Amino acid sequence: MAHPELSIVIPAYNEGARIEHALERVMSCVAERGWDAEVLVVDDGSSDNTAAIVQRWMQTHPRLHLVQNPGNRGKGYSVRNGLLQAAGEIVMFTDADLSAPMEEAERLIISLREGADVAIGSRWLDRARQTIHQPLYRQFFGRCFNWITRTVMGLPFKDTQCGFKAFRRDAAQVIFRLQTIERWGFDPEILFIAQKLGFVIREVPVTWGHDERSRISYLKDGMKMLEEMGRIRFNSLAGRYDKAIAAMRDTTAMVTRPVGLAANVRPAAQDSSPVK
Repeated sequence: MAHPELSIVIPAYNEGARIEHALERVMSCVAERGWDAEVLVVDDGSSDNTAAIVQRWMQTHPRLHLVQNPGNRGKGYSVRNGLLQAAGEIVMFTDADLSAPMEEAERLIISLREGADVAIGSRWLDRARQTIHQPLYRQFFGRCFNWITRTVMGLPFKDTQCGFKAFRRDAAQVIFRLQTIERWGFDPEILFIAQKLGFVIREVPVTWGHDERSRISYLKDGMKMLEEMGRIRFNSLAGRYDKAIAAMRDTTAMVTRPVGLAANVRPAAQDSSPVK
């Protein structure tokens, strides 16, 4: 069976209140644009009806799949689990709130087709594209975090945290197998790894509107993300990414999505992050 051109991964934790709206918008966009696409919702151990809603939709949408994590593991784990199981030649993830409209995926896809290996949506390259602005305190903390990220990790991007990123499948299979951060701070790590591997990364301005229901706490989660950035730098200085990359090349450990799954409910991918 031929692989789809595009895989859209949606990480979801207790998203019963908005996952149906997200599926309506995503599926409508896929149909209207004529995309050859599959959609994977990754349920991160939700205690509400998120999985039940997705399963109901799967009855009439054969290219919609449910991936279930082994409990609540975090957004980073969910994104990795979904992208490593995705079959598309281009794989991407978007937040369940669809702060960046699904139609904006075309901008990322074009960037990849023009030679990029990784295309990341940006809220700050063109602020005129922001339809609903964040409160000032969120803007302040977000810009401070991004400045620290640029300084500490050497990432030259204006926006590392936008939950709207796309990858060539072969690049994603390498990057996400080296990922170690499983919660909110995973974005800088995957960009750090992609840059370390020499992949071409392009930042793309996208239309974006703030959702007040965002669960991230800039104090609590921000402190955790700073701690995780320190861990990334330590791993890098200790040569752990280099060793993991060398091990990958030596063993050609490029694990692909299992084939022959009878149902479109997919099991969790095995933990295989080689960086310890």
